Amino acid sequence: MPNSKIRFVILKIMIVIMFAAIVWKLFDLQIIKGEQYDEIANDRLTTNVAEKAPRGEILDRYGTRLVSNKVGYSVIIQKTDMKNEEFNNVLKELIGILYANNSEYYDDLPISFAPYSYAFEDTDGDGSAENERDEWFKQSDEHDVDIDPSMSARDVMAVLKERYEIDPTYSEDEQRRIAGIRYAAEISGLSSTTLFTLAEDIPVEAVMQIKERQQELRGVSVINDYVRQYDMPGLATHILGRVGRIDAAEYERNKDLGYGYNDIIGKEGIEQWGEQYLRGVEGTTGTTKDINGKEVTVLEDTDPIPGDYLVLTIDSDLQRVVENSLEKTINNIRNSSGVKAKDGADCNAGAAVVIDVKTGDALAMASYPTYDMTRYYDDYNELIQNDANPMWNRTVNGLYSPGSTFKPLVAIAALETGNLSIDETIVDEGVYKAYKDYQPACWIWNEYRLTHGRQNVTAALENSCNYFFYEVGNRLGINTLDKYAAKFGLGESTGIELAERSGNMASPEYKKQVETNITSRDWFDGDTLQAAIGQSYSLFTPVQLANYAATIANGGTRYKVNLVKSVRSSVDGSTVKEFKPEIVENINMDEDVLNAVKQGMKRVVDEGSAAEAFANYGIQVGGKTGTAQVGDGSNNAVFIAYAPFEDPQIAVSVVLEHGVRGTNAAQVARDIFDAYFNLNATPQPTAEASPSPQPQNDTGLLR
Repeated sequence: MPNSKIRFVILKIMIVIMFAAIVWKLFDLQIIKGEQYDEIANDRLTTNVAEKAPRGEILDRYGTRLVSNKVGYSVIIQKTDMKNEEFNNVLKELIGILYANNSEYYDDLPISFAPYSYAFEDTDGDGSAENERDEWFKQSDEHDVDIDPSMSARDVMAVLKERYEIDPTYSEDEQRRIAGIRYAAEISGLSSTTLFTLAEDIPVEAVMQIKERQQELRGVSVINDYVRQYDMPGLATHILGRVGRIDAAEYERNKDLGYGYNDIIGKEGIEQWGEQYLRGVEGTTGTTKDINGKEVTVLEDTDPIPGDYLVLTIDSDLQRVVENSLEKTINNIRNSSGVKAKDGADCNAGAAVVIDVKTGDALAMASYPTYDMTRYYDDYNELIQNDANPMWNRTVNGLYSPGSTFKPLVAIAALETGNLSIDETIVDEGVYKAYKDYQPACWIWNEYRLTHGRQNVTAALENSCNYFFYEVGNRLGINTLDKYAAKFGLGESTGIELAERSGNMASPEYKKQVETNITSRDWFDGDTLQAAIGQSYSLFTPVQLANYAATIANGGTRYKVNLVKSVRSSVDGSTVKEFKPEIVENINMDEDVLNAVKQGMKRVVDEGSAAEAFANYGIQVGGKTGTAQVGDGSNNAVFIAYAPFEDPQIAVSVVLEHGVRGTNAAQVARDIFDAYFNLNATPQPTAEASPSPQPQNDTGLLR
């Protein structure tokens, strides 16, 4: 009996202890850690899915849609409690469906398929590939992916295969695809509550196949999404730009603005500049799912707010005319007998810009060759391998010697500073002998052993007399030339809403920067003479040249170049922001000075080098041709112009790479004026383009 009593007491004590332990555990779960466990449970079962907001549309100045949206289907993945083996198998099957339906999926792993190599590319020669490589390894380190820059691409792949436990019996391609998706998903923060968008705008056939196999594709869903739609495919591609998945560097810059790893962001062009306006505000859709991922309830929704509209200054009809004229003219020059450029550098590229002289609005900006953004991913490899670089926007990033189109500025500078008078004449003696060590000749002397004789400023512009401008440039000096170039915006930012290069005006300082040979870094008198005829180290963009022409046309008011007219609400159409003309500089010019220079430009078109393009034309035009030497191949053809002469409305610049002579560029300007002023004139046949300068006045040719 005593033993029984002891056993009973021990049993009671054990029961009390067990009960106390249970009570304590319940207290710990429900009171002490109740909030934490409740959050975990809810996270596992509840998902807040971001409902994408439609991106704002992009319109031309008259309201014509250039970029809008269409509803498409996107594949999203949610990480459940699947083990790596099952998750990898789901991805393998899902990739099979996407491939069978020619659907692109997201994979930015910078490693090629076997044999593995890094895919960083320095397409601009500016060291961007090295920066991209550093950024990628930094991103990997921040997410605790155990790789480092000393590893080969094969070593990195070995680490990723082990990290994600990818079945080695899968094919090499399957392993690479799964590793790429797993890496992208991990970097984007994939979890039970953070979804990863694997593919966008997939075809209906793929949607049906995914839904039919929903049971085996656990964690995979198809949602409605908005996809960018280009309403005029291939038109104004360089202006509009593109959107794409946010990368690591962009995420770091924008994460405080609410961007996530899966977000779409403007990458280039107006899509990039207007990101703050075009991006809408996401809504949310909350869903509760059971342990197998089946949706049980839909929680309260928050509606998305669409992005604002951007109204551009571009006239889409005129833009099409400019693009077509560039293509036609370049092809005609290239196909004409006798105009094959030396060293194999044919005319295969160019740019043209049209500006409203009274506002600074860009009415058209065309870069050739171009491409169709709707086929960007399909044609990407072909585009980057094309030597003509069709993805490069030459209007704002192409740098070109202006040739003799620079001479009106030199004339204005000389007349305004008193280094030349309107009535003064200079005798062209063929060879300019002011210096013993450098004696350049006028173009007409080089070609025909002739001279222009006695020239005043108007005649010198008409005949593009190099001798005249050697003398004028010598009087001015490089510092004054630099000062006036800056006034007219040459070598200066135009302020346009695109990523642009500022170019450079020839100067002693710039020469020191670019000359690698230390003995060639000093500035010589001959450098000033060359700068005065638009050669030397001067390199400007087509948009700068057009704005320079517009500044002459309107009497000296240089505007910021506008590409965006207004921002409008997509909800009610109200004006969010309006971009009004902005004066950058007022250049005070004597009326007689301006008239003398303009008359010279008028005579270029009426009787000089551009007369061939504007014979019997319906309106009066002021212009200046330019023929600029380049390192190899035929000369570049350059032309600036404005019209109508008495009351200028638009200014134009045209550059044709290896376009032989400025007259060829004038053909494009004529097509532009025909369209803008509804002249319905028969275009001059550019196929008759001449391979060599004519004695009346080709511009700035150097030998």
